[in-house]
Amino acid sequence: MKPNFEIELLAEAIDFLENLDSKSREKIYYNLKKSQFVNDNELLKKVNEIIWEFRTLYNNKAYRLFAFWDKKDNKDTFVIATHGILKKTQKTPQKEIKKAEEIRKQYLEHKKK
Repeated sequence: MKPNFEIELLAEAIDFLENLDSKSREKIYYNLKKSQFVNDNELLKKVNEIIWEFRTLYNNKAYRLFAFWDKKDNKDTFVIATHGILKKTQKTPQKEIKKAEEIRKQYLEHKKK
């Protein structure tokens, strides 16, 4: 079965994942993989017009990896994970969404060069 999209993790997302305990990290990777094959708002949810979040709930902790769509090698459905957080409140912090938007902007500017 072919995945619906590819996922690329930027350095900050990789750092976030590497600093988690192995079980949490494995669960997040499992959910990332699963989201490539199933359309599920519990795994991948739109935050605003340009930012999405990969969602993982594990051991009563809510993990979020922020992402955006891009084209690469003529693939429309390419997702870049910008950075991650351990969510402490019901609502996703606005500063984290802004950070993801800024990372997206820098990524797209760098890509043009």
